[in-house]
Amino acid sequence: MKLFSLEGRTILVTGAGSGIGQRIAVGLAEAGADVACLDLPRAAEGVAETITRITALGRRGLALAADVTSAEEIGPAVAETEARLGPLAGAVNSAGIANATAAEAMERAQWQRMIDVNLTGTFLCCQAEARAMLPRGRGAIVNIASMSGSIVNRGLLQAHYNTSKAGVIHLSRSLAMEWCARGLRVNAISPGYTATPMNSRPEVADAVRQFESETPMGRMAHVDELVGPAIFLLSDAASFVTGIDLLVDGGFVCW
Repeated sequence: MKLFSLEGRTILVTGAGSGIGQRIAVGLAEAGADVACLDLPRAAEGVAETITRITALGRRGLALAADVTSAEEIGPAVAETEARLGPLAGAVNSAGIANATAAEAMERAQWQRMIDVNLTGTFLCCQAEARAMLPRGRGAIVNIASMSGSIVNRGLLQAHYNTSKAGVIHLSRSLAMEWCARGLRVNAISPGYTATPMNSRPEVADAVRQFESETPMGRMAHVDELVGPAIFLLSDAASFVTGIDLLVDGGFVCW
């Protein structure tokens, strides 16, 4: 459907070397977009795989190596995207980390790293992307948050992660209100438990069965199920949608 088409648009995806970011990057190409795929240098192999899948669809892909916590790296990455693929029309900020430690035992450095990557990194990406799109008076940004920004996950010791994702949700709303009159929409997607490498971490492996039992739909999400929401929020189908947190959680927060 034309309403959901991203044909001819250039979109930047961070965290595109694995998991949700990788699948969304490929999904955007399936919807017609040319996609710049950004991740850390150590994720080069995963990014190369993403690019291969994008080009196999007949779309253009661009591999970018940058740290989202560095404005000095993100700004040039956006500029390279525009120079090689064309004017930026949208972005999905998916780069993030997760780990778990009891709050009373958590070192300041662990707390700070989580905030730096998940929240400050998202802000720096939004800032650089907006600087490209605002002068043209149109565009869309989607930030990947988490249902953990709205609820506290039973049994997981991740106060730093929950706080960072709550920040991403409210950052998205704040930027949406700041930029909506200038044609730039900003929304968040909050996945529930999703079958990604991040949710295969040793500290959560024993809890997977509990995650599924506590989700009304009785399972974790597949990464494929995050593609449709991202396409929707980036497309003309969501032209009057800004400042929302779209929960994709199998009904989890209803219980």
